[in-house]
Amino acid sequence: MRSAHVWGNTATYEAYMGRWSRPVAEVALAWLGLPPGLSWLDVGCGTGALTEVILAAADPREILGVDPSTDFLATTGRIVDPRVRFAIGDACALPVPSNAYDVVIAGLVLHFVPDPGLAIREMMRATRPGGTVAAYVWNPAGERQFTRPLWQAATALDPAATAQDPSRQAPLCQPEPLAALFAGAGLQAVTVDALVTPIVFRDFDDFWQPHLLGGSSPSQRYVTSLGDGQRTALRERLHGTLPIADDGSIPLLGHAWAVRGTKEA
Repeated sequence: MRSAHVWGNTATYEAYMGRWSRPVAEVALAWLGLPPGLSWLDVGCGTGALTEVILAAADPREILGVDPSTDFLATTGRIVDPRVRFAIGDACALPVPSNAYDVVIAGLVLHFVPDPGLAIREMMRATRPGGTVAAYVWNPAGERQFTRPLWQAATALDPAATAQDPSRQAPLCQPEPLAALFAGAGLQAVTVDALVTPIVFRDFDDFWQPHLLGGSSPSQRYVTSLGDGQRTALRERLHGTLPIADDGSIPLLGHAWAVRGTKEA
């Protein structure tokens, strides 16, 4: 079994990916369309982006956010609400009682979990009978997906980069595997849908600079592993291929797959 990917360095994560986790969380919550007053478990809560959206959009009774990264959980102190608490925990061994939450959700995390099947069974265990288990993951192969230009440019210059391209390394991030994962755990009325949200970079530097920060994402690890000449060639190719608007902004998209199921009552 592969080891868990525990993210660190919250500043580099926020610059590269964290800022875009909020808009996709808003789209996911709207898709779920659940009533107010529910208890929520946010699995792999990271820096609390989804937790904040649940507070703003779902009027929950309570939320517990669980994540294995102490670095990420340290940033959640900005969320001051008596309905919210956070705890260190593993998605494959959730530190919660059985049948405890109305909604158990994992946002942008399942493809990093060593055993997604075990994680879904744990999420289902934590859910009350008749409750909702849900997840969403990025679709790295989506058209104009904001992470694609980097890998398209990288593989054009360096075919060996294909081995690190998330669109080839995340087989779970497709509708059929997600549906099979939920149905295989015994969840009922499993539904998978595509989510899309606009992702607009202010300018080329806003797109490029986060890749240089040495963070935990595959893109950051790849770019910072390059020599100066390779990095310059990649930068120039990106500058020539990105859809840069007249005002300098770069309009792309955030594609995700969302999946939900109901625990048998």
